[in-house]
Amino acid sequence: MPGTKRAKLAEWIERQQPSRIGQNEFEQLTEELAPISRSYLRKLLRDSGLHLAPMVEGVRQTNLGVLELSLLALVIEYESGNAAHRQAVRELVITAKEHARWARKEEHILWLRTWLENPPLFPAWARLRKGVAAEM
Repeated sequence: MPGTKRAKLAEWIERQQPSRIGQNEFEQLTEELAPISRSYLRKLLRDSGLHLAPMVEGVRQTNLGVLELSLLALVIEYESGNAAHRQAVRELVITAKEHARWARKEEHILWLRTWLENPPLFPAWARLRKGVAAEM
C-alpha cells in the first residue's frame, strides 16, 4: 500500500537502518509522517519489531506482565531524567491510565495510579502486589 503511514515508515526504516528508535528518531518520524498521532506512530513502531526506547514504546497494556515491564522501564527513565523529562514520563503514564479507564481495566488503573503516586516505590509495590495476587 504505497502512500500509507505504514508503508512510509517501512521506507524510512529501509533507508535509515536504525538499530534502535530513540526520542530523536521518534520526533523525526513524527515530522516525516505528519500528520500522524503519536499513539498511532507508537503502534506502527511496536509492530515493526525494532528495539524501542521506553519513552518511544510507551506503556503497553496487553496484560499485567507487559504493563509491569513497561512501568519498570519507565521508572528508570523517570529517575534518570531532569524535571522536564520526568514530567514527560508522567504524561505518558497519565495517558495510559486514561486508556485503561476507557477500557475499564480496573487492575491496570490501580497499577498505573500506584506508579504515578510514587514511581521509585513502584518496583517494590509490584512485587508485593503479585505476591498477594498469587495467594488469591
